[in-house]
Amino acid sequence: MENNKYGIIGLGKMGANLALQAAEKGYTILGYDKFVPIIPEQQNLQIVDELATLVAGLDRPRKIFIYIPAGPAIDSVITELKPLLEEGDIIIDGGNSYWGDSIRRAEKLKEEGLHLIDCGTSGGINGARNGACFMVGGDKDAVGQIEGLLRDLAVPHGYSYTGNSGSGHFVKLVHNGIEFGMLQAIGEGMALLEGYREKLDVSDILHTWNHGSVVRSWLVELMKQLYDEKQGYNVPSYVEDTGEVNWLVSDAMSMEVAIPVIAQSVMQLIASRDGANIAPRAIAMMRNGFGGHPFGPEAGIEHERHFGRVGGFPPVNMDPGIVQS
Repeated sequence: MENNKYGIIGLGKMGANLALQAAEKGYTILGYDKFVPIIPEQQNLQIVDELATLVAGLDRPRKIFIYIPAGPAIDSVITELKPLLEEGDIIIDGGNSYWGDSIRRAEKLKEEGLHLIDCGTSGGINGARNGACFMVGGDKDAVGQIEGLLRDLAVPHGYSYTGNSGSGHFVKLVHNGIEFGMLQAIGEGMALLEGYREKLDVSDILHTWNHGSVVRSWLVELMKQLYDEKQGYNVPSYVEDTGEVNWLVSDAMSMEVAIPVIAQSVMQLIASRDGANIAPRAIAMMRNGFGGHPFGPEAGIEHERHFGRVGGFPPVNMDPGIVQS
């Protein structure tokens, strides 16, 4: 029978909100963060100041979530936990770790009688607080011991057991790649709306799109919300990310799976950070060298760009000798 005591290491935006949601639903949660967390007091939620205290307060098999950034920090926490744990205890990595790392960590912990479950978590901060989406990989019996909590913390149908170790984080990685492609498409759509010959009511259009259209989505809803809040696009153009989708593009090359939209979305994201504009500057220098093209705007060239083509795209059966006016 599943015991209802859990540990959560990492009380940032995701860990803290999941802890609060779980405590509200009757689970006993022991939370730990290396920094002093800012988290509301909640019945069933106890904040401890040492990992040893967290482990000692849990019933066996101990079940401990980790919600910290991916990378060496995960290994450091696991290294600290191992001497405190016993055979059969379960560690759940709820962050965006690389799926290959999760496989390697799970295999190493298995040798010591411990379980590592990779739990891809989606839905953002609001999802963590009110109902998330989980993609979970790992030993099926071990997953079965935390499945009740995850289903309680998820929105209806927002839980999936994906298979062996690594599969949960792989599915989440693919999810993030799809997200990047969708973000890029919506962003390009916003640029097209702004480029129309007349001023469009973008907020109203976004509202309409989210009621019955094929592209209705949470992302379109967020686009309208932020467009209204910022009164347009009054934010920096620099787009930051944590690099997971870079891994997916590399994996796709190894798997020989073509993902041109996702790959291009990553390139566009990187391009947003080029404050020095080295690439376009270099192109301008070379164009000046071979064709005498100017540096910066030039009215005559702009006119040619807009009016150099006289007719439209020719029909397939058009006689090439006929010139249309």
